[in-house]
Amino acid sequence: MTRFTTSADGTEIAYSITGSGPALIIVDGAMCHRMFGPTTELASVLDKNFTVYTYDRRGRGETGDGATPWSVEREVEDIDAVIKEAGGSAFVFGVSSGAVLALEAASRLPGISRLAIYEAPFVVDDTYKPRPADIVRQMNDMLARGDRSGMLSTFMKMVGVPGFGLAIMKLTPVWKKLKPVAHTLPWDLTILGDDGRGSKLPADRWNVKVPTLAMDGGKSPEYLRNAMKNVSEVLGVDAEYRTLPGQTHMYKSSVMAPELVEFFSRAQRTAGPIA
Repeated sequence: MTRFTTSADGTEIAYSITGSGPALIIVDGAMCHRMFGPTTELASVLDKNFTVYTYDRRGRGETGDGATPWSVEREVEDIDAVIKEAGGSAFVFGVSSGAVLALEAASRLPGISRLAIYEAPFVVDDTYKPRPADIVRQMNDMLARGDRSGMLSTFMKMVGVPGFGLAIMKLTPVWKKLKPVAHTLPWDLTILGDDGRGSKLPADRWNVKVPTLAMDGGKSPEYLRNAMKNVSEVLGVDAEYRTLPGQTHMYKSSVMAPELVEFFSRAQRTAGPIA
């Protein structure tokens, strides 16, 4: 059942709740939402241990584009609105660009008590081609022309989808599901910032002061694993780095869930239940 909460700018944020136990909020990556992507399946595995909150980020699913112009701050406020629905405190798990958004939220919001992130798509060395410096402008120009397919194609090529795979994808129902949310791609790319051009992350990139688990997949590209190592280094002593054997960027819920249960359950043993 879909519920709604109101973000600080008046935007209605759609979300769902499943399970019981301490609150856990999942933050999706690019173009994903409750009805498209891994969130719902993961929630169905985690709800044995947590009250899981899944929500549609701005411009996706049942959440509109927003009552005010998009910004990182608005998306952080959206997470804050869901945290308030959860009672004011929650664990957070972010995936891909959602991992970067979760880091931004944990830097600004007091209600996040523990954070887990998976494969933030930074490029911190020469193991992958850097993102074009003007990629956000390119995306916005295509959007202004109404070329959503062009936006999707550009993004897919940038993240390494081979030409034959892209050609097949365009013939599937998936492509039709992606086009309505293509306008959110410039937003996710803005969240990533300039940290996609082959340089190490700035030491002051975030101000996260809660225990954080940074994860990647053992079969994921080298650049993603190197990025997550760098994220854990930047976050410092409160961060753990872990590789999930056999996993790619499209992780299996059956593998991810035990890692999250183990990490978040440590807070229960040391501090008791979340209010």
